[in-house]
Amino acid sequence: MRAGLLHPCSYTMDPCYNHTSSQKRMDLHLQVVAGFFLAILIVITLCGNIIVCLAVICDRRLRSLTNYIIVSLAITDLLLGLLVLPFSALYELNREWLLGSVFCNIYISLDVMLCTASILNLFMISLDRYFAVTTPLRYCQVVTRPRVAVGLVVIWTVSLMVSFLPIHLGWNTKGTGVQNTNASCSQECMLEVNMAYGLFVALLTFYIPLVIMCITYYRILKIAREQAKRINHTWGNTPMPPMVKEHKATVTLAVVLGAFIVCWFPYFTVFAYRGVQGDSKVKGTPMSIVLWLGYANSALNPILYGTLNRDFRVAYQHLLRCRRAGQPRNSGLPPLQKAQPRGRQGQGRQEGKPLKLEVRNENGTLLTDEALKSTGAFL
Repeated sequence: MRAGLLHPCSYTMDPCYNHTSSQKRMDLHLQVVAGFFLAILIVITLCGNIIVCLAVICDRRLRSLTNYIIVSLAITDLLLGLLVLPFSALYELNREWLLGSVFCNIYISLDVMLCTASILNLFMISLDRYFAVTTPLRYCQVVTRPRVAVGLVVIWTVSLMVSFLPIHLGWNTKGTGVQNTNASCSQECMLEVNMAYGLFVALLTFYIPLVIMCITYYRILKIAREQAKRINHTWGNTPMPPMVKEHKATVTLAVVLGAFIVCWFPYFTVFAYRGVQGDSKVKGTPMSIVLWLGYANSALNPILYGTLNRDFRVAYQHLLRCRRAGQPRNSGLPPLQKAQPRGRQGQGRQEGKPLKLEVRNENGTLLTDEALKSTGAFL
């Protein structure tokens, strides 16, 4: 989400010719270094999200409702990398907007819309995993294709409502006009924020989803801990016990939620502050830092919601090695269902026949293999 830059002034014989930008130009060496890192971030965003989409397309085992939401997230972040980040990088390096006020408002609207859609997709993923773990026996009835489709429609509707609609109607400005249409000489492209718009957008698209995500991931973590204790107690000290460890789930969930907070909390705090105190309070380098922190989340998403999932890791390896996705998989870890327990539980089973593990959560609800797999997606 970026603030609006205005169209450049024309050159000679223009009364605005001597107008100077409110931001100083970068030193050439600093410009080269910053450009290098921004280019790397954009390339990672594009390549990472393309790989996520290709993995689901090429591997049938990844075609689940949960992964369709992850693909929706990847497509959103990919569009951000294609339609917004290159222009954001050019403006960051030049400190001047050279593409006119009309395109400035379109660019800002795309920025707000795609960043909002990315955050809400993350929110939808947290809800999906929450239902998969807490209501495993009713998951297929709770999370259905029509409901997922409705959820995605709601995400894009909300994203449009907080971007193109208010920006092009002037609802986000402190006056009554549309931003970037009056001042003909300014070379900035900043999103104007009034108090109502700043607080409404920050609460609706970040703070409320953040609170709910914290609650859902906390509940998932509690169930993961409960499962780890019960599984370790069931299997005891066997030579090859299942690799289910409480601390691993804790660390993984902390990374997922922590990355989201680190990337977006500074931006939305500044965003709300600008609405309350005024746009002029935060500009220049501080605004650039919090903005690009938020953008970095789109580069991290393919890693956090892809490589932390075992099935995605194997699909990535197949893609990167140019191997057929239909070949047998070998993740290097003994599958939970194929491990054999000691004692009487392992007697009488035919060799090679998978063992179906049954664990109950803290409420006594039976957790099926599918529910364990849902929780195991974090491991």
